[in-house]
Formats: sequence, structure tokens, C-alpha cells
Amino acid sequence: MSFFNSVLIANRGEIAVRVIKTAKSQGYRTIAVYSQADADSPHVSLADEAVCIGPAPVKESYLNIDKIIAAAQRTKAGAIHPGYGFLSENPEFAKACAQANIVFIGPSARAIELMGNKAASKRLMLEAGVPCIPGYQDTDQSDETLMAASADIGFPIMVKAAAGGGGRGMRLVDDPNEFHKAITAARSEALNAFGSDELILEKAVIEPRHVEVQVFGDSHGNIIHFGERDCSVQRRHQKVVEESPCPVMTEPLRERMGQAAVAAAKSIDYCGAGTVEFLLDGQGNFYFLEMNTRLQVEHPVTEMVTDLDLVATQLNVAQGLPLEIQQSEVQLEGHAIEVRLYAEDTENSFLPATGKAELWSIAEGEGIRVDHGLNVGQEISPFYDPMVAKVIAWGSDRQVARRRLINALKQTSLVGFETNREFLIDVLDNQVFADGEATTAFIESQYPSGFTKPVSSHEHVLCAALLFFIDKHSIAKQGSHQELYGFSSGLSLIHPLNLTVGEKDISVSVEQKSVTDYQISLDESGFQVRCISAPSITETQESIRVCIDGLQKTAKFGFINAHTLSVQIDGVESRVKLSMNNSGTDNAALGSGSVIAPMHGNVLAINVGVGDKVQAGDELAVLEAMKMEHRLYAEQDGTVAELFVQLGDQIVKDAIILTIDN
Repeated sequence: MSFFNSVLIANRGEIAVRVIKTAKSQGYRTIAVYSQADADSPHVSLADEAVCIGPAPVKESYLNIDKIIAAAQRTKAGAIHPGYGFLSENPEFAKACAQANIVFIGPSARAIELMGNKAASKRLMLEAGVPCIPGYQDTDQSDETLMAASADIGFPIMVKAAAGGGGRGMRLVDDPNEFHKAITAARSEALNAFGSDELILEKAVIEPRHVEVQVFGDSHGNIIHFGERDCSVQRRHQKVVEESPCPVMTEPLRERMGQAAVAAAKSIDYCGAGTVEFLLDGQGNFYFLEMNTRLQVEHPVTEMVTDLDLVATQLNVAQGLPLEIQQSEVQLEGHAIEVRLYAEDTENSFLPATGKAELWSIAEGEGIRVDHGLNVGQEISPFYDPMVAKVIAWGSDRQVARRRLINALKQTSLVGFETNREFLIDVLDNQVFADGEATTAFIESQYPSGFTKPVSSHEHVLCAALLFFIDKHSIAKQGSHQELYGFSSGLSLIHPLNLTVGEKDISVSVEQKSVTDYQISLDESGFQVRCISAPSITETQESIRVCIDGLQKTAKFGFINAHTLSVQIDGVESRVKLSMNNSGTDNAALGSGSVIAPMHGNVLAINVGVGDKVQAGDELAVLEAMKMEHRLYAEQDGTVAELFVQLGDQIVKDAIILTIDN
């Protein structure tokens, strides 16, 4: 038995919060670690103790084994829970814990090592009789060998980093002429993300489902599974929506897939929580993809349909206790769906976004669960994964869960940076998804031109005008802000407002008829607006109930600054600006030859110098943000006139990287 009374959580964000809550409920003393950028994060204050382990970059903090072990020793932690990501699948970390006489809440270093390399694990699964995709997974990594293997396998081919996951170091290649370029890019990304540039090749299974099985083992030789999760809705090979059970699962298929997953775990004497991932084709054939030797991001959907706490089970197994449940006792009740709320710009190729959470309001209701690690006022930095929260809904059947989740997302407000919230609502409301027919090709097929956010309605503008009026009216009454001259505390005066929504300028006039009633003119149309909730704006108020020409609506809102307001109605957010004068920023200075950073990030590579001749399509630079590489290409022929950045620079969105003269 490996008794311990305290747990250090070697992670951050929502998973750290989630582990801390269960550990505290089980009576454990909890210890958080944090980087300097995360000093004000919820997981830090939630834990009984917290230790700063370094600057924001992960290599100097969350990926530094020595610092985390030192923090555990300093606080006399009996065990370490790695969460997911970071060091959770690092065998050297598991070994370091053992050497320090600290319990690692996870599988053995040997199991992590065997399954942590896609090539080695695939060879092992073939030996264990687990169905695998045809491909190449040998040790010879020369370009010539990979080229020859690709010809034998046949296109389309998936190129994958052998040492990692999450879509990094992964490329789909349809054209043999693009193969060399793909393996070069995949190697670079894999080496940067995982410290290894080893690749494997697999025959691409066209439009499969991504189905994974939750397995659990103990130190007494018991290994069972807790059913499956469908994770087919993905973007850039990263999961966006997960659900349990799989919409097309049958009992015979679940039995076969579950047995294969258990066989995979037994082949390495697995102990702890793990996930065996498969690709499922339209004919019911499934193929081993990889095994994740840790808790998964999407574990809440399994918890909600099995009524189990997987973290509590992890803690028990790590103590040396046997599993408290047998395979025959595992029952899946109802349906659960999870979405990942990302800080990303959905209208700009889903690139990561950064900023401060000016407003953060989570949904509540029957069957709703929100896992997050975010405070109002907290900065979202480019150093970490862009996922800020997970919103999960359970229902008696799939449609109940889906509708609950849509409504939960409509009630969720996150203001201060771009998010994928409206995209998630659109996905869940999509008929293909609603019918349970989504495959890994879902986003590509349903959003071939990307995603365009819903257009703001006149209700957004009316509510924004009302809120600006109430806010500025109260300020004027206080005798401050001289630039607000023209706002009056008297009734029956018409107040003009110049508003901007997107690229559109709108003239609005507001006339207060009584304490609660207003006449608002918009586009030569008049609207009767009644403020049903208290007509005052406070720092804590996040919503207002209005009646517009007899129709009542609730608008969630947040002031980003004195002149910018976020208004959210029926799940659609609109940014409305109040123009106090006609001044503005002149962006015309940016010439057409300017190469602009599409997001915040780190300059990972600069491939050209001043005076170099370039052609349209040439790779100019590589940016890294939130663990993903983004390559910038020339859009015109010309000569590099000026470089504005250096290797290793941290740059902001819209920064000029270089200019090209014709």
C-alpha cells in the first residue's frame, strides 16, 4: 500500500481546479504550483498551499521536473497528480517521483514509455492482436525510407509525430508532391513540441469517427473499461466536442471495442486511468490510434453517464486499493456532451486569442457542469493552451443533453477576447451533428469557408444604446467626465448617440419618458423600450431585462472600457462602441507589402533577411502560440525591405513582422 495524505497538482487551469476539488473532498491536503503568469489563477487560491515554480514559459515552470519535485519536497507532498498535458505522459517525471519517494498518480514509467511513442506502441498493439491501421512505424527515419513507405501505403497518408499528440506534428497528405514538405514541417513541429522528430505514417481512413474507450487498472491486476466517448468533431486534429455514449454504438460493437481496449492495457500491465483511442469506419471496423496514459480532457462526460468520480478512483488506486467496481457493474445512463471553450478568433482561421477576462459568467441549471480555472480580470496569455473552460451537459437522452448544452452556452458570457462560444452553439445546432452523423470530416465539410459569426440584431443596438445612456446619465449626475456634456438628468430630452458595430456607424437617439420607459430611434424607426430590471448599472450587474415593443428579452452585458460594450442576446454577442468624437486610428500607413502577425506569439523562425528576393508562397517566418506553429507566407513577389522582429521575440497581434517592396 502507498499511503499518502497530501497531493501536489503539477498542472494549471481547469484541470488543477478539478483535481483539487476532489482531493479536498476526500480529505487530502492540496498543494498547487504556479508560474509567475498564473499567480492570480483560481487553482492557486483554492489549494491549501501554493508554490511558485518560475516564469511563464512552460520550460521554465510547468515542464521543469526539478522545480516541481523541489516544490513537493518543500511542502512534504506525499503524491503528485500530473493532470493532463505538460508532464503527465513523461516517463522521466514518473521516475523522478519514484526516486524522491513521492507517489505518482498515474501508470508506471514503463507503461508511459511504451505507449508514449506512437511507433513503439503500434508495434506492441500488433503483437497483442489489437486492430491497427496499415502504415509505417519502423526506426529508419530517412527521407528516402519514408518516401518509399508512402508509395507502398498509398495516398492519402497521415504523417504523425511518434512522440506526441493534440494535432502537433500531424499532417494529412493527399498529393505525393506535397509529401516531402509535409514531413519537413511535421518534424520541425514535433521536435519543438515533444523534443523528438520521429514520425510514423498511416493510411488515412477517410471520414471515420474518433471513438475512445476509458480504461482503468489497479495494482491488483484488475483492468476494466467505463464505456466509450465519441470525439469526432475536431479542428486541426484537436477535439472540440466530445460525447458519451457514441451515437452509433451498438452493444456488440461496444463489447468488441471494450475488449480490445482492455487487451491493450493488459499488454503493458496498466495501472490507473487511461484512454485507448480508435478510428471507427462506416462499416463498423475499428483501428487502434494511440493510448493516452493519463486522465483525458473529456473525462467529465464519462463521469456524468457512469456517476463515477474518476479522479477519486485515481486517488484510491494510487493508494494501492483495488477498483471498487467490476465490469459487469458498469452502466451508462443517459447521454453527456462536452464542448471546449477556447480563446480563439473563429473568423481568423481559429487562431489563438489573448486578452483580459472583463466579464466571466457561467451557466447553471439541471444537468449542467462547467469546469474552469478563470477569474474576472485574469489575463489569457500566449504561453499556454487556449482552452479556458469546458461546458458539459447531461440529459436522459442525446437530444435533451444537446439542447441543454446549447442553452448553457447561450447563458455563458466571456468578454475581453475572442472565443469560439458562438461557433460551438452553431456546431451543436447543426443538423448533421444533431442527427448523430458527425465524423472527423465534420468541420471541414460543414464549414468549408470557415465560420462567420451571427450578425448583430437591432435588439443588440437598442440595448447598447439604453445601457450607454443609463451609464453616462449616472456619470453626468455625479458631475464628472466633462466629455459627456450633453447628457441631462432631466426627462423628455432627446440624446443623440453615435454607435459603431463592426464596420457600421449607426446614429441613435434616446428619449427617456419615465424612470423605466424610453423611446429609442434607430434607422428612422422608433422603438418603445422598457427597462424591467432596475435601471442602474453596477459593477456586479451582468444582465438587464428589457421589453422592446412588447417582447421581453434578457441581455447579458459587460463594459470592456468606458466606450466599448459587449451585449449578448440569445447567445449572440455584439461589440458596440460609443463614438465621443470623430478621431480615429489611421491604418492606411500599412502598405500592401506588410506581413502582419495574425495573433500574439513567439517568433520561432525567420527564414529571410533584408535584401532577399521572395516569391508569392515562400515561407517567411514561423510563429508559435499556445503550442501550435503558424507559418507565414509571402503574398507577393518582391524584395524584403525591412525586418521588425528578431528570433525569440514575443509579439502582439497585428504587429508588423517585415515589409516587402515590389
